[in-house]
Amino acid sequence: MLSLLSVPFERIEVDLLKREHKQPGFLSKNALGQVPVIEDGEVYLSDSNAILVYLALRYDPFGRWLPREPLAAAHVQRWLSLAAGELVRGPGDLRRAALLKAPIDRAAAERTTQDLLTLLETTLSGQAFLVGSDPTLADVALYSYTALAPEGGVSLEPFPALRAWHARVESLPGFLAAHRVKPREPGRIAEP
Repeated sequence: MLSLLSVPFERIEVDLLKREHKQPGFLSKNALGQVPVIEDGEVYLSDSNAILVYLALRYDPFGRWLPREPLAAAHVQRWLSLAAGELVRGPGDLRRAALLKAPIDRAAAERTTQDLLTLLETTLSGQAFLVGSDPTLADVALYSYTALAPEGGVSLEPFPALRAWHARVESLPGFLAAHRVKPREPGRIAEP
């Protein structure tokens, strides 16, 4: 989002397998030890969607990414809720299971993924972006786990409108590719 807003930033990688997110220095920024976290001056903020809303309200004076019109803002919020729920419990869980060998309820994750991708396909069959003709935070929030779904064994072949939307998001000025994770090597489990 920072890149899309043309805001300079420094990206700092946190090695979750080495449990860097559970060290005192990181916990002082986010007591829950979760990523991502941003630092903006004296502000420390966690949670992907909270960060997106903060950045849009702080650095997008024209309201392009988070519309100020009530109905459009509500539509963005609906997609942000799906990003925090179904996106994480569907494609996100399948990806974590494949890459990190995380235990999941595979059947539930596959059903959730199919339902979400079908909803996205239907929505994007009639419009360029999730909330109409212009990109919003909704597109940013839903992009990564859907674009990375194949890493969790999910084929995007049956979803041409979704794949075309990925291409539209990727063509936005300032777009940065989704972060790819290498599969965990057997035996590399960090101890608490």
